[in-house]
Amino acid sequence: MTMLSSLALFLAVGPLLLGLWNLRLYRQPALAVGRPAVSVLIPARNEEANIGAACAAVLASDGVELELIVLDDASTDRTPAILAGITDPRLRVTAAPRLPPGWSGKQHACHVLSGLARHHLMVFVDADVRLAPDALSRMAGTMQRHDVGLASGFPAQDTMTWSEQLLIPLIHFLLLGFLPIAAMLRSPAVGLGAGCGQLFIVRRDAYVRAGGHAAIKASLHDGLMLPRAFRRAGSMTRLFDASSFARCRMYANAAQVWEGLCKNATEGMAKPRALPVWTVILAGGQVLPTVLMLVAPGWTAGLAVLASIGFRLVLAARFRQPWVAAVLHPLGIIALLVVQWWSLIRAARGRPAIWRGRAYTAQ
Repeated sequence: MTMLSSLALFLAVGPLLLGLWNLRLYRQPALAVGRPAVSVLIPARNEEANIGAACAAVLASDGVELELIVLDDASTDRTPAILAGITDPRLRVTAAPRLPPGWSGKQHACHVLSGLARHHLMVFVDADVRLAPDALSRMAGTMQRHDVGLASGFPAQDTMTWSEQLLIPLIHFLLLGFLPIAAMLRSPAVGLGAGCGQLFIVRRDAYVRAGGHAAIKASLHDGLMLPRAFRRAGSMTRLFDASSFARCRMYANAAQVWEGLCKNATEGMAKPRALPVWTVILAGGQVLPTVLMLVAPGWTAGLAVLASIGFRLVLAARFRQPWVAAVLHPLGIIALLVVQWWSLIRAARGRPAIWRGRAYTAQ
C-alpha cells in the first residue's frame, strides 16, 4: 500500500504543479488598438435554439469593423427563417453546398465560410457560443500583440444537468493540468498545438498556408487538429482565457454529452497506444488516492487526495464551476475514461460516430 500511495501522490502532484504554473500564463487578452476589421463566421445546422441569440451577440460587438457570415448547413428546422428575420446589413446568410465525400459537416462549412470572408482576421465561432461586446476586440488584440497564425479561447461552460457538471469542467482540468503552456508559447512543436473548436481567430495568410479546414476535412475534433495543422505549416498558435467574455452550453442532456465526447475521443485520448497510458495517469493520480483513503488511509494517500481534488477546487473557483462536481472529481474521471474506452472499442469495431444526424467513421 505504501508503494501505491507514493505512486498516487506522484501522479496527483504533477498536474497540480503544472496547472498552478499554467494559470499564471493563461490570461484574458487586452483590448485591440484601433478598430480592426474582423469577419465572424458561424456554421449553423439545425440551430433554431441558438442562432438568433448568437447573431445578436456578435452584432452587439464594440471596437471592431464587423461582418458576420452565417452558413445554413442544410437545416431542417427554423434556422433559415430566424436568419431571414435579422435585417442588420452586416449579416450575410448563405446556404451550404452539398457535403462532398470525405468531409465532416463542420469542417466543410468552415471551409466554405472562409472563402466568403472579406477581412484578414477571421473568427470561427459555434452557434451555441455567446460573445460579450468586447470579445472580438480582445481576440483581435491577441493577434496584434503576438506573432501567431491562430489563437483560440475556451469560453465559460454553462452546465445544468449532472452529466454536464461531472464531465464538462474536465476540459479545463485536462488543458491546464497536462499541457505545458510555457513550452507551447516558445516551441513550434506540432504536438503542443491545442485549442477549443468553439472559438478560433486566424490570420487569413496563415490559414491559407496551413490548408485551412481542408487540411483537416475529415476531422471531428478541430479543437486539436486545426492548431496542429497551423503548426505543421510553420505558424505558431496561442491560447487565451475567454471565460470572461464568451459563454457556451455545449450539450443540453446526457445523451448529447455522451455523443459529443465520444465524437471527439478518437482524435484525442482514445488511441490504442495512448489510452492505456492516459488510463494509468488519470486513474492513478485522480481516482486511486480516494480509493486508498477509503481502504487504507494514511498521510501519503491524504496528500494525494488533497492534490487531486484541491486542484479541481482551484479551477472551480477560477472558472466558476460547480463545487459539487469538483468534490466528485474521481467519479468524473471514471466517467471520462469510460467514454474514451467505449470510443476506442467502437472505432475498432468499425462503428461510426453520429453527430448532427450524420455518421462519421473514426479517423
